[in-house]
Amino acid sequence: MLRITATAFATLIAALPAMAENHEGHGDQANPDMMADAMTADIAGADGTPHGTITAIPTPSGMLHVKIDLTDVPAGIYGAHLHETGLCEGPEFQSAGGHLAGEGRDHGVHAENGPHLGDMPNIHVPDSGEVMVEYFLPDLGAEQIVDGDGTAFMLHSGQDDLESQPSGDAGGRMACAVLAAAE
Repeated sequence: MLRITATAFATLIAALPAMAENHEGHGDQANPDMMADAMTADIAGADGTPHGTITAIPTPSGMLHVKIDLTDVPAGIYGAHLHETGLCEGPEFQSAGGHLAGEGRDHGVHAENGPHLGDMPNIHVPDSGEVMVEYFLPDLGAEQIVDGDGTAFMLHSGQDDLESQPSGDAGGRMACAVLAAAE
């Protein structure tokens, strides 16, 4: 059980205004140098219907910070992955290839050799059809995104079971975005 003394509590309360002032204007702002390297792409269905944006931001830690802002998506649970080729040719987006996997890696966090580099948690879309999620991909850097064949983001039509090979039994490809185009 955490115990805090009255003196420590009073000191913390007294420090709050100074802490808030120190962070004023920094609340939702990312490091400007990092934002300059950010990759942002529009997410669209096979018929061109817009479904939001994805932004991938390299970080000093080496992790890729991914922000996904979905709009006009039916309520449900959807698998989300980065795919190995930066092409989104409909109607089924097969041009994006398979998951961005990494050498010797299996799909899903429940697989012994998993997850793939581009595996992300399922996205739970509420009845409003809009959701914003943020993920940190620990073993993925910008150099793997902007390689010669590029990278695509894929929203699948079903829930990823986080273990089935090769792609989590997440269903068809519902919406796609090119983070880095194939050369």
